[in-house]
Amino acid sequence: METETERVSTEHHHGSHRHLVDVFPSDFAPARTGVVDAIIVPTIRHHRWLRHATRLAAALGCPLVSLHSRNWSSAENAAILMPHNVRFIAIDLGNPAWLNLPDFETTALVKATPFVRMTDLSSKRNIGLLLARLMGWQRIMFLDDDIEVGGHEEVARAAALLDTYDVVGMNIGGYPDNSVVCHAHRLTGGRQDSFVGGGALAVETTRSPSFFPNVYNEDWFYLLGETSLRRLAVTGKVAQRPYDPFDRPIRARDQELGDVLAEGVYWLLDDDSSGGWRAATDPAHWQRFLARRRTFIEDVLRRVRRLPSGPSRQAMESSLLAAFGRLNRLDPEFCVCYLKAWMVDRHQWAAHLAKIPQLDSGAADAMKWLVKDGAKQLRWWSSVNMAR
Repeated sequence: METETERVSTEHHHGSHRHLVDVFPSDFAPARTGVVDAIIVPTIRHHRWLRHATRLAAALGCPLVSLHSRNWSSAENAAILMPHNVRFIAIDLGNPAWLNLPDFETTALVKATPFVRMTDLSSKRNIGLLLARLMGWQRIMFLDDDIEVGGHEEVARAAALLDTYDVVGMNIGGYPDNSVVCHAHRLTGGRQDSFVGGGALAVETTRSPSFFPNVYNEDWFYLLGETSLRRLAVTGKVAQRPYDPFDRPIRARDQELGDVLAEGVYWLLDDDSSGGWRAATDPAHWQRFLARRRTFIEDVLRRVRRLPSGPSRQAMESSLLAAFGRLNRLDPEFCVCYLKAWMVDRHQWAAHLAKIPQLDSGAADAMKWLVKDGAKQLRWWSSVNMAR
């Protein structure tokens, strides 16, 4: 019999979107061996966090690209400690405004608003796509530095599926890959799955160009095609290292815009009668969805408040209240404006990518294309061209 928690969750929150994805077992036998042209790791952490990706690149015989920023992350230090059997490119990206990326409408929309996102993860992933174009890499693997893959064979199997699929995700085990609100939902008895994410994502770069907007759940937007999902599969298994999602209420606050937008779009994809994600340009959809979201967070908050008192409950409650406060600043018109801006950005990105050449001259020339005209050149190191 359905519990009250399950009933409210079903009516106001979709705890899984896995039915949208073709799932292959971890040990399936592809028709041919998959080739990975490069592993791309965006990082803000100390270079020791690259050790797993380094071993993976060595086993697959492909280059490792590490994209560095902030105080604890250094391309030079990563290069010094890179094993001799690994081909690599390590890049300090610096100011995202210098990078050769379009001036996205979605970024301009949230500038000087409470919804501005002060991270460079989407910029790093977009630069990874740009570098793949320049270097002629057809199949790349995005891998976060806190993700560990069971074995290189699983990555090769994912790459093999790119013959048919545009994107292949990997099942994230270990600590669940959810937003803060969804972590609280799961921990208080709600049914909550993890969806495909950019933390472990094999990408075919020459078909159906897409980009990562600067918003939480940017990877969910990358997976979208013209009206529905791009051709998407899941295989293998990876593990995310554990962390405390409730350590800072600001985390939940900053995730809320992206969580609302992505869940609102995928709500439509879950409904076969909706006609696809383009119905997200209807304010009436967001009027209904924002009401559902409020009911959902209120329900999770009630469940949290029934837990035994203590620091853990207090941290969860503070995070949910931060998310709820940010939700209350959203309205249907803003959600529609964001989706329309994102549609413009999709075409802008495709046009931008079409102007980027495929080079035969290697990494040195590619680096020049990664920054805008007149911008400061990037500092980078590689196994071929050192001490740049």
